[in-house]
Amino acid sequence: MKVYVLTKNKKSLMPTTCSKARILIKKGKARVHKRQPFTIQLLNRVAGEVEHVNLGIDSGANNIGFSAVSGREELISGTVILDVMMKSRLDDRRMYRRNRRNRLWYRKPRFDNRKRADDWLPPSIKRRYQSHLTIINKIKSLLPVKYICIEVGNFDIQAIKKPGISSTGYQQGDRYGYANLKSYIIAREKSHCQLCGKSVIGTKINLHHIISRCKGGTNKADNLALLHVKCHKRIHKKGLGKTLKRNKQYRESTFMNIIKWKFKQDLVCTLTFGFKTFCKRTELNIPKTHNNDAFVIAGGTEQARLLHLEVIQKRKNNRSLQKNRKGFAPAIRRQRYSIQPKDLVRIKSKWLITNGCHCKGTRILVNKRSINIKQVESVFNVGTLGGWQFLPLLKSYN
Repeated sequence: MKVYVLTKNKKSLMPTTCSKARILIKKGKARVHKRQPFTIQLLNRVAGEVEHVNLGIDSGANNIGFSAVSGREELISGTVILDVMMKSRLDDRRMYRRNRRNRLWYRKPRFDNRKRADDWLPPSIKRRYQSHLTIINKIKSLLPVKYICIEVGNFDIQAIKKPGISSTGYQQGDRYGYANLKSYIIAREKSHCQLCGKSVIGTKINLHHIISRCKGGTNKADNLALLHVKCHKRIHKKGLGKTLKRNKQYRESTFMNIIKWKFKQDLVCTLTFGFKTFCKRTELNIPKTHNNDAFVIAGGTEQARLLHLEVIQKRKNNRSLQKNRKGFAPAIRRQRYSIQPKDLVRIKSKWLITNGCHCKGTRILVNKRSINIKQVESVFNVGTLGGWQFLPLLKSYN
């Protein structure tokens, strides 16, 4: 594993080994700057020789692969697991806001006072895109990166759904020629219930969300099933929803199409595409993973590889809306605890990873055990990116 090195002015140098870092700290020539990933700061140097470092990013809607290589070896490698709960949190906030506003007797109209910037992005897409920039800036603060290459995708969703589409077919979608959404779904299913298979002509029908809205499903025709009213009740009562055929959702493809050229606007980088990565990875006989793709994107060939890191994105501020309970009035928790999940705590001279607080912040969870917060000697907050695995391989110094 590598220990990352900063100068006295916090400029990045080439990383070193664990043993050399331990010697520098013992001699008083360096101090611990960060613990995840483990980084030291030299106390007597303001500059040093660096090599040309390439950074490769395998962008994605759920996972981000990253790898930085020099001419001799790989310097960092891993995968960021993104927190994709933004939409569900916005839905919860909208529900509470609507309930709160419905209690007002009168409210001034607010239909023409909201403007969007030219580069506006939906909140869920913006957070995922900003996560890409966060991990890139994080690696640039650790290593002297000179070149950045990012893999992006170019998806034709209409051609994926309907191979051979051309010319006016792009303008005339699936619902072209139908009066409304319901008539299109009836024609698509040939007037038959998707659960029992019987005809729905002359009976009452319902449209059922195959993937429920609370789990990320949409109101598009691909996510709606034609059912009798009785069959619809059976699905919710007996849990028969898994028997319905689930249509593919294209949220990830839509995300990649939106951010395709955003990187060029915000970064000095080079863009590449998946087919090029596939060809290079096949030549090197490397299995398909996010970090392996990033290694190939960065220009890696025969460099010595590092252990794969798994970085978990988490919320920095967990603002919780407490629901009504019997005997308790509803309340809003506005103050977050000082110790959050994935933070490092020092207990009995040992650094451990915590799972957060409970009992109103008086106790913390460590290795499935509840510990009084008074036993904590010091805390290291990891921010939005936690779960780096460098810590267990290097002793901690203060």
